[in-house]
Amino acid sequence: MKPIKILICDRDQDTVKHLADALRDDGHDVIAVDRTARAQALLSNWKPTLMLLDVQLGETGGDGWSFLAHVHKRGSGVATIVVTGLHRVDDRIRALKLGADDCVKKPFHPGELMARIEAVLRRSRPSKQPEPRRLVIDEERKEVRMGERTVTLSPKEYRLLKLLHSSPGKVFSSDEILRVLWRRPKSYATRQDVQKYVYLLRKKLEVDPKKPEFVLTVRGFGYRLAA
Repeated sequence: MKPIKILICDRDQDTVKHLADALRDDGHDVIAVDRTARAQALLSNWKPTLMLLDVQLGETGGDGWSFLAHVHKRGSGVATIVVTGLHRVDDRIRALKLGADDCVKKPFHPGELMARIEAVLRRSRPSKQPEPRRLVIDEERKEVRMGERTVTLSPKEYRLLKLLHSSPGKVFSSDEILRVLWRRPKSYATRQDVQKYVYLLRKKLEVDPKKPEFVLTVRGFGYRLAA
């Protein structure tokens, strides 16, 4: 597991020492405190990835339950494992409902805690974003593929796409597009016809034609293909 910043908030010095030593042996950066006020300051300034919190901090340590609720209500982004001597199922349920990602009972085996830490961090990582859809024009087959999907285009739609694809990012005016789509010197086609074919092309290529990602309008100038 890649080294991370881990904050321990626990008043039990024996637990803290064993936890901190084990985590540091694994290469992690660890700070241990016994008060919620100090933990809050570190969340703001040090920005740990994970917090191990005992909700039973005693009178001088602050209310661990309220602190847990406050941390996750504010959306700090820190993954949290409650490490507690409370053995009632209701207490563990309460911890999870207040925003904890997991709950471990004391005494615990160090190996179990390390496994739970890894599991929580896997769940808290952002999901992998899907790869952008790739546009491929096969000139020999007159075939267009958008990602894994083959798109059937009319000759004019195909010529329009080829023109835009010839210089991704370049803005083509309606007059330039008219000359390519209607090859006759004299034609009754207008800019409205260009708009029509842009619309038809978007219907076949875009996920949402009303919010195009590929065939873009540059208001007052023309159209371009997203670079």
